[in-house]
Amino acid sequence: MKKNLIGIQVDDAIQISNKLNDLLANYQVFYQNLRGLHWNIKGKSFFELHLKFEEFYDDAIIKIDEIAERILTLEGEPLHTFSDYIKVSEIKEEKSVTDGTKGVEIIVSNLSTLLQKERNILSLATKAGDEGTVTLISDYISQKEKTLWMLNSYLQ
Repeated sequence: MKKNLIGIQVDDAIQISNKLNDLLANYQVFYQNLRGLHWNIKGKSFFELHLKFEEFYDDAIIKIDEIAERILTLEGEPLHTFSDYIKVSEIKEEKSVTDGTKGVEIIVSNLSTLLQKERNILSLATKAGDEGTVTLISDYISQKEKTLWMLNSYLQ
């Protein structure tokens, strides 16, 4: 069995890269949803949510870069066009959302989708002995679980 530059089986690296590209596409649509929510939010929770949504999109853009770089490390090619993102992403674009509660509900739904995909990647990476991807994704999962708890508390 052939290994890549970092010692991962080539077939495993390809499979993980493909799943990471799926995650990347979903993160890109999620990021754009966050930007729209940040820009368009109105109402009594404007100041609180405007800042929180900015915090979320600042975090998402860092993760987007990390995911793309991990794909490259595995010797894959990250998706980089909006047409590919829209085609691949399970997360759908949101448009003209101004209601804070609706915005938080969208974020909860998007984060839940990302979490499911990350758990799948974690399982594949663990089986492949891909510690770099395991570490990256494990950190995302624990952070996302806490964020989901907090957002669900906000919604109650």
